[in-house]
Amino acid sequence: MDVKDNITPFTTFSRREWAALRESYPMEVTPDELEKLKGVNDVLNMDEIADIYLPLTRLLHLHAIASQELYRSRSVFLQKQEKKVPYIIGIAGSVAVGKSTLARVLHTLLSRWEDHPRVDLVTTDGFLYPNDVLEKRGIMNKKGFPESYDVQKLLAFLSDLKSGKSQVEAPVYSHITYDVKQDEKQIVKQPDIVIIEGINVLQPPRPVSQEDEVAVSDYFDFSIYVDADESDIFRWYVERFKKLRETAFRNPASYFRRYADLNDEEAYSFAKDIWDRINHPNLTENIQPTRHRADLILRKGEHHLVNQIKMRKI
Repeated sequence: MDVKDNITPFTTFSRREWAALRESYPMEVTPDELEKLKGVNDVLNMDEIADIYLPLTRLLHLHAIASQELYRSRSVFLQKQEKKVPYIIGIAGSVAVGKSTLARVLHTLLSRWEDHPRVDLVTTDGFLYPNDVLEKRGIMNKKGFPESYDVQKLLAFLSDLKSGKSQVEAPVYSHITYDVKQDEKQIVKQPDIVIIEGINVLQPPRPVSQEDEVAVSDYFDFSIYVDADESDIFRWYVERFKKLRETAFRNPASYFRRYADLNDEEAYSFAKDIWDRINHPNLTENIQPTRHRADLILRKGEHHLVNQIKMRKI
């Protein structure tokens, strides 16, 4: 670790230093599970699980246990049993950087600790406004920008979770139809841990009045930002787009069905256009500026593997 870490809010770890923090936590992922957890074009192998995600899971486990102890102590202090509330983990970062894979890995590993077996994963895609609303507002070309989300609905969902409601519903999004599913809901029933994954979940509040000064991240107990060079993220985005031509885009119901037969040159041009008009501006204007609001920053190298970890000092 560098001496300069002592005058920053973060402690920086190399991959080797971070891997040493795993200690005796056992390997809990089989090769078959590994393939199911991996997203399109993401790199995930046993070394990444062992060196990066097992130490991270151990850290989150310790935080969750400490939170449970505080909850019990506070109940004793108040002389009453409060309703059980979940420990909430937020995951942010650009498109194509590997947030969804990280969320699935943490969901799988955290649920194997006996202290918190009920773990739910909720993506904020479901809280996007439906396409017809985006079209009516003239912001379909800003889908994924902060203004394209029903933030009040997401805040209400998180508030219900932290209020100890016995059952909370979250909207569901289809990456096939590229729209919110109107007839489907995700039911969340008093889990021990909830993972909230989305590109803009670390946005600061944008108040309408002083009473409305609350942000999505205010409900997080721990937050993670997945980081990488813009040039690498762009390359991963193009590679993912090309792979989707051969898979999801071939579904007759796919919103992107018309792009399934593009050749490599056409696919590159189309993906670059989307990146230049939408994803890159969103990254630089909205997502990247929230990076240092996270408790932990996972920095990926060009091969899609984590090579540096920054953890906020407590």
